[in-house]
Amino acid sequence: MAGTVTHDPPPAAGGARQGGPLIVTEDAGLLDDLLRLCAAAGATPEVHHGVPERRGSWEAAPLVLVGDDAARRVRGAARRRGVVLVGRDQDDPGVWRRAVEIGADHVLMLPDGEQWLVDRIADVAEGVGRPALTVGVLGGRGGAGASTLACALAVTSAREGLRTLLVDADPLGGGLDVVLGGETAEGLRWPAFAASRGRVGGGALEESLPELHSLRVLSWDRGDCVTVPPQAVRAVLAAARRGGGAVVVDLPRRVDSGVAEILAQLDLALLVVPAELRAVAAAGRVASAVGMVLRDLRVAVRGPYAPGLDDREVARLLGLPLVGDVPVEPGLQRSSGSGRPPGAAGRSPLARFCREFWERALVEARAA
Repeated sequence: MAGTVTHDPPPAAGGARQGGPLIVTEDAGLLDDLLRLCAAAGATPEVHHGVPERRGSWEAAPLVLVGDDAARRVRGAARRRGVVLVGRDQDDPGVWRRAVEIGADHVLMLPDGEQWLVDRIADVAEGVGRPALTVGVLGGRGGAGASTLACALAVTSAREGLRTLLVDADPLGGGLDVVLGGETAEGLRWPAFAASRGRVGGGALEESLPELHSLRVLSWDRGDCVTVPPQAVRAVLAAARRGGGAVVVDLPRRVDSGVAEILAQLDLALLVVPAELRAVAAAGRVASAVGMVLRDLRVAVRGPYAPGLDDREVARLLGLPLVGDVPVEPGLQRSSGSGRPPGAAGRSPLARFCREFWERALVEARAA
């Protein structure tokens, strides 16, 4: 059992790696359990029987786990965020009063709350700050250019200095590592994560993936596996987001249980729509399907334009906010097999479109 008393602890600044939690208890059995959970989360704690005598140790710890036996001993400590009161007696009504007295954010009872606590300790160990701005890209119809735009957005984000991860969520798309010229690059692909359960470490995920053009890429291999269980998809994308920066997801046009897990974690998505009436009709169906899960869907229109259509008219017909006209990058087709990815030419119209998109999206995210 875990319950909230007052407020959530603040995120760690900048995503920098933090120290382990501070444990305050004299209960040997409870201490053994907390040490075990810290080990499972990859964190090394500092242990005390009461408020640490060393100046600043209580205040500086990223997370404080106070055993219910020690609540009285820490009652006079400075109030701070990130304090969890941990006990075992599910039926003790006095635990909530003691939590208020020490200014705890949460009350947690073992063993029921073990997974919640492992996740919180692991967040501390990884130095979790603001989650990555996570953007999905999908085509209004086949051949709309969604994969090209997804790659260009990721390449541009990395070039601008953001920690960037590109996720290929379309197992039938041929692999974004191929688009980036990295099909032989060392690193894990989606099938390696099919058995993932619970929490995936963000740092470990990033380090395991191929690095191409200063960004990390999670793509599909050329094997027979074309599905990953929804719980694994959820865990992997959550790990990707915890690292901060930007995550770009190339989405298929169908919505299955795995894609629904991704849509639920997106901050926004771009629907790429060629400017012709049949594509607009198809895009309307796609928008209706993803709109049941996705909170923020916007349209990016790609020319050439059919008579009577412009980007604003396409957006009006779909009833979606307009991001803009996606320009064609000169020479992109000729360089498709050379390893030169979309958006690599920093002064190209496509790169400029992507840069302006990130500038607006990041401002919106900071204001949210």
